[in-house]
Amino acid sequence: MSLTVLRQASANIKLPIYLDYQATTPLDPRALEAMMPYLTEHFGNPHSSTHVFGSTSADAVERAREQVASLIGADPREIIFTSGATEANNLALKGVAAFEYEHHKGRRNRVITVVTEHKCVIETCKHLGRDGLEIVTLPVNDRGFVDLGELADVMNDETLLVSVMGVNNETGVIQPLAEIGALCREYGAHLHSDCAQAVGKIPLDVNAMNIDLMSISSHKVYGPKGVGALYMRRRPRVRLLPMTDGGGQERGMRSGTVPTPSCVGFGEACAIAEAEMESDNERLAALRDRLLEGITASVEGVSLNGDRTRRIPGNLNLSFTGVGGEQLVEALSDLAVSTGSACNSASVEPSYVLMAMGMGSERADASIRFGIGRFTTEAEIDYAIQTVAEQLSRLRGEK
Repeated sequence: MSLTVLRQASANIKLPIYLDYQATTPLDPRALEAMMPYLTEHFGNPHSSTHVFGSTSADAVERAREQVASLIGADPREIIFTSGATEANNLALKGVAAFEYEHHKGRRNRVITVVTEHKCVIETCKHLGRDGLEIVTLPVNDRGFVDLGELADVMNDETLLVSVMGVNNETGVIQPLAEIGALCREYGAHLHSDCAQAVGKIPLDVNAMNIDLMSISSHKVYGPKGVGALYMRRRPRVRLLPMTDGGGQERGMRSGTVPTPSCVGFGEACAIAEAEMESDNERLAALRDRLLEGITASVEGVSLNGDRTRRIPGNLNLSFTGVGGEQLVEALSDLAVSTGSACNSASVEPSYVLMAMGMGSERADASIRFGIGRFTTEAEIDYAIQTVAEQLSRLRGEK
């Protein structure tokens, strides 16, 4: 079937089709509906406690805090609202290191992380290294996993913090957080996890997994952009120094006026995710398998990147022989897909995540990330299959 015929048969599909849900998710209409009153009549500053305008906003922020906490099994008092996961990552890593240096003279001086972490964690660790901390960066295997034995080998009594992301933003691979958390407890080290891609996608329990610090992003879970959270354990207490000076909001950890509408939308998105995660995942897994099977049945030279089973259901990272990733993305003008992390979309270099998994530059450079989400339909998946097949055939000069 030609693309012209396909477009005629798919007249009810709105083009372009969005398949980049790991970069960001659409705002769920239910989250927007919850936000609207706080963008209009309930406009009070939540920190103005002397009148009803302020107290109404404050109550809404606390409800949102409860909703975020519930999704990860935390106490609402352990949730600190931030501008997003990048700020939360910086606050967690830099704040813990600063507290350790100020109060314990840097007795614990080792920070362990993984080569495939998000750029904001990698760059923050480089910053800590310039400040004199010892940074240990672990490799991953060809399926994208950190080796627990290698982690155990570099753990010692000087280890302050281990930072391992829950789900990789490029490959969708799920790291063994519970096992890592148990190892951290054994050595008295803190476990931080960037869970921007994990929250709302997989079940998380900060207590069962022994996670001490967790970074969360609203816009990865169908909430608004510009808001996120840092989970910070109370028992046993994690101590850190704030990175922003000001009025002492958010229990002194993050000064600045909390954006009530954004927090409300974030909280509602978390509540929806908690209620619908299981059914969402079942549907997304079926769509992902449909896309993978359809593409591999239509074209040759396709490889799946990352473990096939231990990954979030909405992620599919594929390599295509004979074409460059940027070239293919440009050809797929009707599909919103990417070659990797949104933070690195301007880079022409092969994915550092895929290269760290042992892929050669040619295969890494020929990779596309398909992100499937809550609003993706079967018709859109079928259109994507046909479009990929048509454009690959054209680029390879097969017809």
